[in-house]
Amino acid sequence: MNPIFERGPSLRLRLFIAVLCSVGLMVMDRYTDSSTQIRSYLTTAVSPLFYIASLPQVVLTGASEQFLSHQRLLKENDRLKESLLRQRGQLQRLEFLQQENNKLRELLGSAPVAEGQRLVAEVLAVYSHPFSHQIVLNKGSNDGVTEFQPLIDDAGVLGQVVSVGPTSSRALLITDTTHAISLRIERTGVSVIAEGLGQWDRIRLVHLPHSTDIQDGDRLITSGLDERFPEGYPVARVNRIQRDVSQPFMQVQAEPYAQLDRIRYVLLLWPQVELDEQEHDH
Repeated sequence: MNPIFERGPSLRLRLFIAVLCSVGLMVMDRYTDSSTQIRSYLTTAVSPLFYIASLPQVVLTGASEQFLSHQRLLKENDRLKESLLRQRGQLQRLEFLQQENNKLRELLGSAPVAEGQRLVAEVLAVYSHPFSHQIVLNKGSNDGVTEFQPLIDDAGVLGQVVSVGPTSSRALLITDTTHAISLRIERTGVSVIAEGLGQWDRIRLVHLPHSTDIQDGDRLITSGLDERFPEGYPVARVNRIQRDVSQPFMQVQAEPYAQLDRIRYVLLLWPQVELDEQEHDH
């Protein structure tokens, strides 16, 4: 009957054999070239194992670098958008200021026209009630925002602030049915009033006599007569005129320059008059 555990060579014998094999391999490696070829074969055979073992680290490192790069790109993109919004807001009045340059020099002397304070805000929410076009901004009284403060984007006038909290505020867009704004036809200088229709892409001009000089494509800019919106900012372009002699007034509609249904960032304005008063008080 075979025993369950057979006894092998003694430990001393196995140690002697191992030492002898080691010495033999070292001698063969030192004085022959065959061991080099064997090592080369072994290295080639096990190299896929090294790649497999290092694969998780490579994947994690690559994913981490890609995530960090993506975050950097997002931050840089937001910074560039904010910078572009500020610059376009400053450039909107360039054409108007060029046309009014002589008049402004007479009023202000030789002093350059100073721009008011500006603040970039992000849209947190959009009210989706029928005919009610309002947005919520992430800036409030803690940031200096006040009621009836005008706001624009890189294309034109958006609306005005109607409610202010400590850290947020609510603004009424020019297309809201309860909003009205004083404008001027840039080509002729005629003052008009525009009201919202509850549609994102149009406003209407009210109480225009049939004799009013207005054409399709006329540019409408803020007149400053309402003492809320600074003068000279683009608002809308006339795209529909109906002259019906049976009606007391013309039916005129215009398309806002700003895409009011796609707002993400806005620029809040402070009229220069307010800044001058603040500086005078100090």
